[in-house]
Amino acid sequence: MNKNILKKLSYGMYIISSKEDNLLVGCVANSVMQINSDTVAISLNNNNYTTKVILENNLFAINILPTNTSIDLIKTFGFKKSNEINKYENINYELKEDTPIISDTCGYIICTLANSIKTDTHTIIIGKIISMQETNDYEAMTYKYYQENLKGTTSKNAPTYQEETTKTKKNVFVCKICGFRYETDLDELPADFKCPMCGVGKEYFEKL
Repeated sequence: MNKNILKKLSYGMYIISSKEDNLLVGCVANSVMQINSDTVAISLNNNNYTTKVILENNLFAINILPTNTSIDLIKTFGFKKSNEINKYENINYELKEDTPIISDTCGYIICTLANSIKTDTHTIIIGKIISMQETNDYEAMTYKYYQENLKGTTSKNAPTYQEETTKTKKNVFVCKICGFRYETDLDELPADFKCPMCGVGKEYFEKL
């Protein structure tokens, strides 16, 4: 079975945000679908802390990322955990409907939780739109643009993640946190090696 056909499906780049008491949470998503004029669906990994918060607090926002989004913003929200760091510390945002809305995006959609469907790995979250706004006329970023222009990688938590099967003569080390692949002639990573995507040390890498 050739999974390459899945790459022909269209995806965007979004930050899904929510709030748990005083803790602001959020993660990157590439699977958002409009069901009808007031209903949308998103797919989030079951292990994401943001998923847990949305299912408990019944409120979330979709921040639509433009092509001028910093890769550092995507790294922060895509490869780090909301319950371990403050993802909003160095960015501009405001609370709307008690939900964090990131500034300088294409716009946002705020939803209440209408339903959810849990699979083995991901939860489909269906939201009823209560507020939405186009804030800029920027071009929205597609997942293809993210990969080809920003050279972004895919988190293991993403619905589009696929295990690489291509063989190489070089040694390949894979980050167990974000899935980043590092090819080198060395048999072992240097002691001070850090993952260029999520920042963890060599102890989080495994050799293929």
